[in-house]
Amino acid sequence: MGELYWLKRPIAHRGLHDDAGVVENSASAVAAAMGKGYGVEVDLQCAADHMPVVFHDATLDRLTEETGPVSAHKVSTLRTMALRGSDDHILSLPDLLSLVNGFVPIVLEVKSTWTGDGQFEAHIARTLATYSGPVAVMSFDPHSVAAFRRVAPNLPRGLIADRFDNMEHWSQLTFPQRFAMRHLLTSTFARPHFIAYNINALPALAPLIAWTLFGLPLLTWTVRTKADRERALQYADAMIFEGIEP
Repeated sequence: MGELYWLKRPIAHRGLHDDAGVVENSASAVAAAMGKGYGVEVDLQCAADHMPVVFHDATLDRLTEETGPVSAHKVSTLRTMALRGSDDHILSLPDLLSLVNGFVPIVLEVKSTWTGDGQFEAHIARTLATYSGPVAVMSFDPHSVAAFRRVAPNLPRGLIADRFDNMEHWSQLTFPQRFAMRHLLTSTFARPHFIAYNINALPALAPLIAWTLFGLPLLTWTVRTKADRERALQYADAMIFEGIEP
């Protein structure tokens, strides 16, 4: 996919948000990134009926005045919920696409349901089918990436990877699963068009092989310090950044 040259530019993690009232994954954060010409990375969480909303957490507690799982609510209800400490509300995926309208690249991190049924991915792909701007999906879950391969083979898809050694986050995965995901062995069925690898795990053999031998664009996340930035410039095509600007 030679057309993925547009991925090789700085990408604002959850939009260009801050501690002064611009909330992550909000319309304000996306607009701020667009204003500086950065690509935008946002999260898609699964609402009721397997529909996507722009939100990071599986629960509403941290970022809204509501509580409980995002998946308990329909998108129409979630769109009425204000993001804590701001005038912004939760965005639907069509809201996001209408806001960006092709002005900058969008990278969508799909927060997998880990069910493998592909319904969430199918709804996302259906919504993106009529969008003409540069957009890509990516996920930690290789089965989610593989689902996009089935339902939207021409939609750029990426595999997110890490060392997977933080058991607070990855306790649901077996050691063989974590080993395969760390070393990108799951690429054999996910068939990603690009890789997004944790900056704290670079340099690492698997992503560098994918980058140098197979020509897959290599993104790295989340770049937060000057040292991170220098490592990203050396070992990746583009950085997903937060708290600093490239």
